[in-house]
Amino acid sequence: MTVATQWWRDAVIYQIYPRSFADGDGDGIGDLAGIRRRLGHLADLGVNAIWMSPWYPSPMADAGYDVADFRDIDPVFGTMAEARTLIREAHAAGIRLIVDIVPNHVSAHHPWFTAALAAPDAPERDYFWFRPGGAAPNSWRSEFGGPAWTRTVSGDWYLHLFTPEQPDLNWDHPDVRAEFENILRFWFDAGVDGIRIDSAALLLKDPALPEVPEHGPHPYHDLDGVHDIYRSWRRVADGYPDRALIGEVWLPDAERFARYLRPDELHAAFNFDFLGCAWDPDLLRECIDRTLHVHAAVGAPATWVLSNHDVTRHVTRYGRRDTTFSFATKREGTPVDLELGTRRARAAALLSLSLPGTAYVYQGEELGLWEHENIPPGLRQDPMWARSGHGRDGCRVPLPWHGDEPPFGFSPGSTAEPWLPQPPEWKGLTVAAQSGDPSSMLELYRTAIRLRRAEPGLHTPAMTWLPSAPGTLAYTRGPGFACVVNLSTAPVALPDHETRLLASSPLDGDLLPPDTAVWLRLRQDRLPDHLAT
Repeated sequence: MTVATQWWRDAVIYQIYPRSFADGDGDGIGDLAGIRRRLGHLADLGVNAIWMSPWYPSPMADAGYDVADFRDIDPVFGTMAEARTLIREAHAAGIRLIVDIVPNHVSAHHPWFTAALAAPDAPERDYFWFRPGGAAPNSWRSEFGGPAWTRTVSGDWYLHLFTPEQPDLNWDHPDVRAEFENILRFWFDAGVDGIRIDSAALLLKDPALPEVPEHGPHPYHDLDGVHDIYRSWRRVADGYPDRALIGEVWLPDAERFARYLRPDELHAAFNFDFLGCAWDPDLLRECIDRTLHVHAAVGAPATWVLSNHDVTRHVTRYGRRDTTFSFATKREGTPVDLELGTRRARAAALLSLSLPGTAYVYQGEELGLWEHENIPPGLRQDPMWARSGHGRDGCRVPLPWHGDEPPFGFSPGSTAEPWLPQPPEWKGLTVAAQSGDPSSMLELYRTAIRLRRAEPGLHTPAMTWLPSAPGTLAYTRGPGFACVVNLSTAPVALPDHETRLLASSPLDGDLLPPDTAVWLRLRQDRLPDHLAT
């Protein structure tokens, strides 16, 4: 694989949710054999790296985010030997690999927690947040809904910010810190190129366990001491060439978010501000400006994310009246215009892939998949659904590869029932149906990523806004390249240009239709002096 210094600064990174990407052994659950069999799809797409959601041994109380062993592979996915083979094969295809580490908690089946439950004087009890019986220590709430404390059979309470099967670790204990530094070394030694850090801002808790105030410091969100943890992780990563640490940091305060990206901490973090932003030109421009400003201040690359395994697929989100995303607002069952949502998703693809920094593509995004919101309650798997009424299963449905009916080639021989049901209406969205169709979402992504690699302007670290009509966004990257997005309800005239490189939807002569984006090469003789070569 060609070595690229600081590859994470402008890569296209594809997220694989292993249970749902491809099934290689025919049991209806995605696995490493299926991923290896479909590496050609990722190579054809042109991505630079893949990020694997957790693949570790787990009881699957939270789809693998309840980890029992960070140094092995769950048998449902394969073996550690297969993981090493996948890393080698991905590298041979020019694709780097990022693994998911979940430091806030472990599985209730983790050896530490089972030892902690087995004896009242076990040293492992200090690795968790146990408190004596009586009333619960406070009224903290789980991120999934319900109380964050569960009582053991012996009468003690333990903390879990997610499900009861995911006890929180005590990061004030030096053994916990040393263990995770060794886990990082294990995976870097195995050849992985990056670590994605789940729930990165939650690790530390105020040991006094105070109630969550309406205003003022939060007792477990974004405590200042967490930065010492990531400084130590950065020292580990710096001992290996070209390795990246990427944080999942959900924070509304942009300045506090940026602190995680200081030169001695994480290399990058997900941009949830952009992911949740409405399809609105003013709000998007403010979001882009804010993102670039905050990242520039700490010398970190911006990231652009439209969907992931936890959020409503943006084809569906963009087809609703309210196009924002928030866990606080439940929108399942509200009307969706999928034709409009798809049109906007196509334009958003060209927007996100042409902004300075790193672009993330969640599996199925390149196929234009929409949220499957009609999964029968009895088939839902997500613990969040039972606890809060908001489920994530709809964005985790197995991918459609070929054929006219489920399971769409997800499993060999197409006989096994996928672990989540696929909508029959996806028959026009399979990889086979879209390959070679120049109007398809798949070919749009393939072409856009190929042009992203080829266009010199898309490798520059900055962008410049251009004057444009109301309801539109227009900017340049380097000398000559421009992206124009029409978010208004009427066609707008294209700027003077030399070449039309790619459009998200057919153009109307020299007019850019609503909810459409276009990549242009501008005429050098019409560029402002500061943009001309």
